[in-house]
Amino acid sequence: MMQMKIRSNELILYRDFDCSKEILDNAAFILSGSAAGEEKQKDRVSRFAGSLIELAVNCGYNGNLWQAYLTYLIANSENAYSTSCEMKGEVPGTVRDAALHDFAIFRQMFMIDLSAFDEIGSNDISGLIGSFEAADDRSRTYNSRIRDRIIELRDELAASSSDVEFEKSVAQFYKEFGVGKFGLHKAFRVEHINGHADIVPITNIMHVYLEDLVGYESAKKKLIDNTEAFLDGRPCNNCLLYGDAGTGKSSSIKGILNRYYDRGLRIIELYKHQLQDLNDVIAQIKNRNYRFIIYMDDLSFEDFETDYKYLKAVIEGGLEKKPGNILIYATSNRRHIVREKYSDREESDDDLHRNDTVQEKLSLSYRFGISIYFGRPDKKEFDNIVRTLANRYGIKMDEKELLLEANKWELSSGGMSGRCARQFIDHLRGQMKQEEE
Repeated sequence: MMQMKIRSNELILYRDFDCSKEILDNAAFILSGSAAGEEKQKDRVSRFAGSLIELAVNCGYNGNLWQAYLTYLIANSENAYSTSCEMKGEVPGTVRDAALHDFAIFRQMFMIDLSAFDEIGSNDISGLIGSFEAADDRSRTYNSRIRDRIIELRDELAASSSDVEFEKSVAQFYKEFGVGKFGLHKAFRVEHINGHADIVPITNIMHVYLEDLVGYESAKKKLIDNTEAFLDGRPCNNCLLYGDAGTGKSSSIKGILNRYYDRGLRIIELYKHQLQDLNDVIAQIKNRNYRFIIYMDDLSFEDFETDYKYLKAVIEGGLEKKPGNILIYATSNRRHIVREKYSDREESDDDLHRNDTVQEKLSLSYRFGISIYFGRPDKKEFDNIVRTLANRYGIKMDEKELLLEANKWELSSGGMSGRCARQFIDHLRGQMKQEEE
């Protein structure tokens, strides 16, 4: 009945697909010419088509969904060949030979005639999955740049005339974007699953750029210089960004990510209650060809909390050397992170070594090689932030009136800060939008 079989069981490197393996299994079962009952065959075909469509909607794919799915597997498969290629390109030797063997099988799968599924399904399956048109092209899984490049790779692979040409296209993709979750995403969070720290991509991230942060040029330059040294493999330091609330500490780190993502920078967000997972996280990323910033936002500890000692040991103090592809960037409203009290510096019968107590609380902040201060702007600086943002977003208002309204806003919104200025401008933009409608 079927002229083409799926030989996925013969793959050498591309075997352990963590993503949507059920689609491949269903396709293999259907095309195997199994003697299973007609109803079971129809069920498999429906499941196969439905899963492809779900994947297409999640990823923003269109056109030939079967080929898009195969490309998706290749882009996400972390194996000896793909991880060797990431950020380096083609690799010689036996690993490449094994990859060519697998790509020969993938080329056969790319050429499967989708009309074969129509022989079993009661609907026009080949029409549904062969020329799919999405309601919109938004992707819940990737940013549009990655999604478009995967579609471009699909078309290149489908048109390839040889296994070598197929391999060259795949190697170039890995060189440009890397492979798997670390290659195709820029930001991650940590989730604790079955006693294990799992690094999970963040698919909906804020697109903040350093240019969006008005002022703080000296502070931004320190952060940029340190990050560029890190990316270049030069000596660099962990960074603590501290100061008043709303002054751009977190935005600066997000801006760093968006500026240097194309150079292999990735960020993993870690909360203080997850510090016990820090060593597990580092073990998962220390041998990858990316540069990772472990980002801890709003880091602070009360004097009775002791989890900060995990962080101290990792930054400096443990026996194992911290990997060269990992830095820690943290933000805090406190310069010394761990809460201090006047009683720490006073004589007490309960604490025989008062100075030791003080040094213990200061020791964490001292282990950050660079501390960058973000202070609350004065009136002149605040007005400049408001004017700059107003010009950037095309707000047409007399300057005196603009600054007067900004002053009223900050008085009821926690005082002058970059965050307050942006919230005021967003308020004006919302008012303008309402008037236009």
